[in-house]
Amino acid sequence: MPDTLPLTLDAAHLAPDLVPDQVAAWQDRLVWAHDTLTGGTGAGADFRGWLDPAAMVTDAQIAEIEAIASDLREKSDTLVVVGIGGSYLGARAVIEALAAPEAKAVHFAGNSLSAHYHSRLLETIKSQRVAVNVVSKSGTTTEPAVAFRLLRALVEQQAGKAAAKDRIVATTDEKKGALRKVAGEVGYRTLPIADDIGGRYSVLSPVGLLPIAYAGIDIRALRQGAIDCAQAAGAEADPLRNPVLFYAAARNLLYNQGYSIEVFASFEPRLHYLAEWWKQLFGESEGKDQSALFPAAVDLTTDLHSMGQYLQQGRRQIIETFVILEAASEPSLPIPPGDDADELGYLAGRPLAEINHAAYEATALAHRDGGVPNQTLTLPRLDAHSLGFLLYFFERACGVSGYLLGVNPFDQPGVEAYKKNMFALLAKPGHESETARLREAVGKTPQGSVITFG
Repeated sequence: MPDTLPLTLDAAHLAPDLVPDQVAAWQDRLVWAHDTLTGGTGAGADFRGWLDPAAMVTDAQIAEIEAIASDLREKSDTLVVVGIGGSYLGARAVIEALAAPEAKAVHFAGNSLSAHYHSRLLETIKSQRVAVNVVSKSGTTTEPAVAFRLLRALVEQQAGKAAAKDRIVATTDEKKGALRKVAGEVGYRTLPIADDIGGRYSVLSPVGLLPIAYAGIDIRALRQGAIDCAQAAGAEADPLRNPVLFYAAARNLLYNQGYSIEVFASFEPRLHYLAEWWKQLFGESEGKDQSALFPAAVDLTTDLHSMGQYLQQGRRQIIETFVILEAASEPSLPIPPGDDADELGYLAGRPLAEINHAAYEATALAHRDGGVPNQTLTLPRLDAHSLGFLLYFFERACGVSGYLLGVNPFDQPGVEAYKKNMFALLAKPGHESETARLREAVGKTPQGSVITFG
């Protein structure tokens, strides 16, 4: 483990709503939640396969993933990742953050049922050699299953059925499921989705690592960052010396004070999909029993000219977590001199990264003065090791936070509600008993509930 860990947490702007002494007073509770997570004594303990990132993916599996990614790059011009939720968000977060401009393009499908989106994607890639990584434990989730049918047909049309199997990789259950059966019959290469790892905790498993490797990102460094965070987080029980425990405690203590929304805020566009991944991680893990902070996100400074008004002066229900990069790690792009008609003469010669950092400092202070307690996570640079460290930081903090909240942080029973209704409305076999009732419910519109012009 390196002497200097790639993450700091600044809690100064949480005061006066929350001060370190309040977090320190929770140490016994935090130790209990942490021990519950690591010891496997809490709800959902069977889904902690991600907890040890060194064991989750072996060196041999890393080498296999790298070899498959290299082979796919030779055989294709672009990769389409087919998946929804945790099956794609983690990979997209890492690729958007780290992929070099010259890297082969990675597209994403199966995360919606939009005919327009999928039609446009197929039109965009039809003249390229397409590879597909379909990610689904069962193979029957509607959104990715529909997209895979469309993309499988395209690849088979391009390469022929026999050769198409070399451009398609299925990441799926190791033993069972529709996709596992299809892969075995057709001869697709496969990578495993372990039974003890849920989708939103799977980015550092084969689920995320194949597309990340295809994009040319160092998956060994990514994994090492997670390993280093796991070692650091497990070695310190004092929440004032352990940012994982501090973060988990702070969000729960503020929730107990009546705050209901946590906003992930970044001043770096490359982190947009990291925020999307974070929203799923905490929303799906904690949003149960009519409780938990609602996870939201803003892209700054862009959203300071839209959502900034609400953040500054709207209902006081928000806490904010900034994720920022050290200005020194960013490109040197000085502001050129000019005739000062734009009144920017005072910025001439100063690096744009320095100006962006000043915008962060000004925002954190303004929001604190406006009644928004905020904390800041800082990375010294945005590279594979640091991002792996941060991904694992949030995963581990989420597990601890869920137990503090009193929920199972590893299930998602509410996700099934819309699926059951959709299957019945589409008359999927096995759901016929509900089809008539739901179609009647959809067709019944209470008088006066539909308003039209004229």
